[in-house]
Amino acid sequence: MNAREEQTLRKAVSDATCACIHEAEVFLPPDVKAAIDVAYESEIDPVARGELANIRANIQEAERMNLPLCQDTGIAVIYMTVPHCYPLAEADLREAVCDGVRRATLSVPLRPNAVHPLSRQNSGDNIGAGLPPIHISEGPELTITVLPKGAGSENVSRIGMLLPSQVNEIPAFIVETVLLAGGRPCPPVVVGVGIGGTFDLAASLAKEALLLPIDSMDTYETEICTAINNLGIGPMGLGGSTTALAVKVKKAHCHTASLPVAVNIQCWACRRATRKVGA
Repeated sequence: MNAREEQTLRKAVSDATCACIHEAEVFLPPDVKAAIDVAYESEIDPVARGELANIRANIQEAERMNLPLCQDTGIAVIYMTVPHCYPLAEADLREAVCDGVRRATLSVPLRPNAVHPLSRQNSGDNIGAGLPPIHISEGPELTITVLPKGAGSENVSRIGMLLPSQVNEIPAFIVETVLLAGGRPCPPVVVGVGIGGTFDLAASLAKEALLLPIDSMDTYETEICTAINNLGIGPMGLGGSTTALAVKVKKAHCHTASLPVAVNIQCWACRRATRKVGA
């Protein structure tokens, strides 16, 4: 591959990243919009129904004005699939993604959210040490998925190193996490859960669970979601029958002596988008 071809590929990755961020920030996925509509139609509490009406209007205005759904445009968590023997090295792919994030910061626009953890100095372009998080796995084609993650929901997420004997207490740990969060993550929320693996893998699984469609849940997920909604926290924490739109769980095998459980909460604006590079 010559220099011109390499530059073309870099630009294609940057373009796709920028476009994917724009889509994720402005347009809520159809399954999430449908879940909010169902919550609105089934809600009988007048305050909660009013809050859901406001959320629906927010979604419509963001689309009409082509502007982000929320002032907290979050941190862009990036997931990539890359074909085997792809001509660009991983370092080049990462730099192209970072270039797309910088461009999106200006064009969407995004709030500059990346700061040094101690000095709190803002980088100004949503790029910094370790940011954006870029997760790369092998796949049949080059795709980029963006999961914008705001601080309100991220800050109430939790991980627990349970004992193997506490496997039946996992649902209670998840429900307790939502109870402790209250109205801070802007409910109705989507609850991503990672069970098993290691301390770090459980957290990654919980975040990846937020990429799953929420228009269906298995029995385990449904039972936890029902328990969460029985808390009565409701939209924006003002009471009502819908505190969670869905619970999604991902699992991995773990050490025989441990049981990691991570809960990564996402606000009602469960933003995500995927683009094929070159498509």
